[in-house]
Amino acid sequence: MPKESDESSKEEQSKIDKDGTENPVETSEEMIRKRIRRNTPSPHRLTPQSSPPRFVSVEELMETAKGVTNMALAHEIVLNSAFQVKPYEPGEGSLEKQVKEIMHKAFWDCLESQLNDDPPSYSHAITLVGEIKETLLSFLLPGQSRLRGQIEEALDLSLIQQQAENRALDINKVAKFIIDMMGTFCAPCRDEDIKQLREITDIVPLFKSIFAVLDKMKIDMANFAVSSLRPHLLQQSVEYERKKFQDFLEKQPNALDFTQKWLQDTADYVTGGGTEGGATCTPNSAQLALHNHAYLRLLKWDHDAESFPETLLMDQGRFQEMQQELEQLALVASVLLIVYNSAGEAISGLPGLMERLKKTIKILIAEMHTLSFKADETFAAVAEKLCVELRGCLSQHGFSPFSSDRENALKGQIVAAKSEDNPIRKVIDSRIQMYLLGFLESSAHRSAPALPGGLTPISKELEEIAVKLGRLVTFNKLVYSPFYHKILQDILKQGESLDV
Repeated sequence: MPKESDESSKEEQSKIDKDGTENPVETSEEMIRKRIRRNTPSPHRLTPQSSPPRFVSVEELMETAKGVTNMALAHEIVLNSAFQVKPYEPGEGSLEKQVKEIMHKAFWDCLESQLNDDPPSYSHAITLVGEIKETLLSFLLPGQSRLRGQIEEALDLSLIQQQAENRALDINKVAKFIIDMMGTFCAPCRDEDIKQLREITDIVPLFKSIFAVLDKMKIDMANFAVSSLRPHLLQQSVEYERKKFQDFLEKQPNALDFTQKWLQDTADYVTGGGTEGGATCTPNSAQLALHNHAYLRLLKWDHDAESFPETLLMDQGRFQEMQQELEQLALVASVLLIVYNSAGEAISGLPGLMERLKKTIKILIAEMHTLSFKADETFAAVAEKLCVELRGCLSQHGFSPFSSDRENALKGQIVAAKSEDNPIRKVIDSRIQMYLLGFLESSAHRSAPALPGGLTPISKELEEIAVKLGRLVTFNKLVYSPFYHKILQDILKQGESLDV
């Protein structure tokens, strides 16, 4: 078949392999307010400044783009444990796919025609064997000299060419050796594919299938290499990403404008109440406190209206995914709290009920972040489904059913939870934020913070998000700490000057 064209402390860094949490710091909104507060808008407030234009060549831009692309790939491998290389397939109906199919069909038709000649011609077949040989050799590890020798001997193209010229070539014997060697190299998940290869007798379909399985094996090998590389890449990626970003910053001096605005806006948000109370804290503690609050703000981000911080652009999708998950969990917890407060002891402690109700809610609001989602209809359906479930549960356990008025009141409370301004939903959301902030502030040697009331039904999912957030935040701080330190230091100094 023809080939296709083809600076932070070491203590922080060592924790990235643990649970993504940080050293304990005395942080609170009062603490930050002590360091920085805003009484009136100040003309000296930090705002992104326009940098003078710097002209760069096309070559510099291309080199920078290449560096950013490589950095993004390394970042994805390090932070995404599920990252996998996937085979490329041109789009269905695309010109590329049509050309590929035409070329492949022409090649295989030509091979079949050659093999059907009298005497058979093996020029195309030998070309395929050569490509297969290269692929098999690429699977070898440096110390596997015995296997290398076997492949070189059995797939000696000069010898195979001589045998073909003398009409002594047994192409089926060659194919059998190839399949046996593929069985030696393949992952267990490919054993069934190898078994099916052994059952194919026609040489053209056999070679087509051999190449299909080899393509799968290449992907398997690539993903094995990625998983093997990840621990080593983790050690290097902090400095690698920092250097790449520094290179980018030198070419684009305003590349931290949105990061600066994000941190300054967080300071204004946290200290907006003008309250001065709070414990005395060190500048470093105040920086950490402000920084943790800033990360939480990213879980409430308006991605359509606000520009994401440059230092977190590669993780914007992760933050958006966590944000949507948290919004869904907040709704689930709010509705369950409403139901259990309404039903009281009648359903308290009944095994399996909470999970059934939770599952029903999650299924019905699964599309809540899509354009087709209709909140009024969905929450009316949620209310109806839950009331049906409660009726059956109450009856099953010998309790009197809800009166019509009580059931209608419950439905009304459930439907009201769709509003972001709903008091119960706001309380639940506030407790989720409190839990996540506590998780970021907790030490690697301490247990996770206590779960606030009302969050028990979503505790498992919430902890998973907290761990994911902790790892992401810790890694981001490690990479960009020199840049953050200067910005946060300036913000805190500015806040102190306003207090004088």
